[in-house]
Parts: sequence; structure tokens; C-alpha cells
Amino acid sequence: MLCDTRFLPALSEKQVSLIKWAASIIQIVGYAATAFGMTPLNLYLFLVGVVGWFAVGVFWNDRAIMLIHVVALGAMVVGMSSA
Repeated sequence: MLCDTRFLPALSEKQVSLIKWAASIIQIVGYAATAFGMTPLNLYLFLVGVVGWFAVGVFWNDRAIMLIHVVALGAMVVGMSSA
């Protein structure tokens, strides 16, 4: 077993796909906010997108997706707290 999901709500593949697409769109909007200098809105958008993708990784039991988004989340939190 890659990830213990016994304590997570059972989601259908359609619901996980909705989270995946919503997180992707939010991250794209975050990139646009960065391009237009909309700080700190861009960081908040990235945080929501990263958490959404981490959740998808958990539901898919995909360690690579979870790892990259935990690292991104950690880097963002450290960066935001030191700013």
C-alpha cells in the first residue's frame, strides 16, 4: 500500500479530475498574477493550486506528485514567512 487512504472520503474519479483541473487553472491564474505583479495574490493562488495537486496525488497514491507539491509548498511557506 503506497498511501493509507482509509481516513479520506471516497471520491469518484470524476471528483478527483475536477480537483485536478481546478488546481491547474488556479495555478495558471497564479502565473498570470505573477506576470502582472499582483503580489501577494499570486502566492495565495499558487498555495491553493499546490494543495489541490497534493490532494490529487494522495487520492491517486502517486508519491511523485505528492513529493513535488510538498517540496513546492514548503518552499513557498518558507519564502512567504521570510518576506
